[in-house]
Amino acid sequence: MYREDDSVTVYSSEAGRICPGCGLAVAKCACKRKAVVSAGDGIVRVSRSTKGRGGKCVTLIAGVALNDEGLTKLAKQLKQKCGTGGTVKDGVIEIQGDHRPVIVEALKQQGFQVKLAGG
Repeated sequence: MYREDDSVTVYSSEAGRICPGCGLAVAKCACKRKAVVSAGDGIVRVSRSTKGRGGKCVTLIAGVALNDEGLTKLAKQLKQKCGTGGTVKDGVIEIQGDHRPVIVEALKQQGFQVKLAGG
């Protein structure tokens, strides 16, 4: 059964090939452009959260002024240092468990200005 809202434009006679990610012409694709990372206030904030996780704790690292590749590499280093899993979602690194002291020291050694956030 075909539904009209399931269709995706893959070619346009005006623009040629269409990028599936952003919907623009391949020549003007916004997906391939590197996102500009705002420095914010330059402080990395490390906090703990259990919201929406069934009571399980994760350590959140926000405010790191790196692009997606840099965040992924930093997350991998921190996961190895803590010996646990984690992920990067929307520019925030999530490390499973409460590892705030270990993460703060690791980030300070790498030259980041770090603050503990939350309770």
